[in-house]
Amino acid sequence: MISQEILKKVSQIEIRTRRWVNNVFSGEYESVFKGQGIEFDEVREYQVGDDVRNIDWNVSARMGSPFVKKFMEERELTAMLMVDMSSSGKFGTKKQLKIDLAVELSALLAFSAIKNNDRVGLIIFTDKIEKYIPPKKGKAHVLRLIRDLLTFEPQNTKTDIRASLEYLNKIMKRRSIVFMISDFLASDYEKPLGIANKKHDFIAVSITDSKERKLPKLGYTLLEDAETGETVLIPTQKASFQNKFNQIVTKETEQREKLFKSIDVDNLELFTDQDYILPLVHFFRKRAKRI
Repeated sequence: MISQEILKKVSQIEIRTRRWVNNVFSGEYESVFKGQGIEFDEVREYQVGDDVRNIDWNVSARMGSPFVKKFMEERELTAMLMVDMSSSGKFGTKKQLKIDLAVELSALLAFSAIKNNDRVGLIIFTDKIEKYIPPKKGKAHVLRLIRDLLTFEPQNTKTDIRASLEYLNKIMKRRSIVFMISDFLASDYEKPLGIANKKHDFIAVSITDSKERKLPKLGYTLLEDAETGETVLIPTQKASFQNKFNQIVTKETEQREKLFKSIDVDNLELFTDQDYILPLVHFFRKRAKRI
């Protein structure tokens, strides 16, 4: 039995994201993600200006006059949402948690997909595949995805991006649009990421909280690793600690960006305390210019 609170949250997310889809984002999605190719539609009589390479000689011979093949774009696509639900997503210091932003972004992308008559599927992962929902069309299906994301309680706490990508590469035989939404606090996933990027139209969406980039000076502070449960007392007020922390964060960020660039993976970084619509629109407009 779904609680009234969850139904209310689903409705709120639907209203908020569908407004953005209808007013802003749908055109951006369609302009970036086109059909997988062209498919035969029909034959018709030749008209001046038609490409002679499209003449159907067999039909023309039977009819006694030239006929050409008419093609149409194969519009239907599949969008696969890969959402990281490891415990590090339960972090947020201002506007919302990282996982809250991931759910809302998933809803926006899913509604954009079905508005363009595409199918949408979902993979929820931690350090294992927690749930897989095969791609389907329709509003009811998208509402189910949102509900499942809101109510899902993962069994595990850690992150294994490699395992999730290997699962994707195994089950998705046809080229799809793949959005991996994660904080990417993991390592050793370069090879399966490269394979996924070659097979699919792959976009990495990094979700970050600003305090993960710059710690506030709060004196001695007890921090807990959400994925391992380990705690540590850190001197946030000390310049030496702040410098070391900044160096580690900068190195990790640069390594991740270098990895994405080396295998030509498109990467968008969004922050929990900032508006995500404008950066998302800007990202897709920039991407569309390259196509």
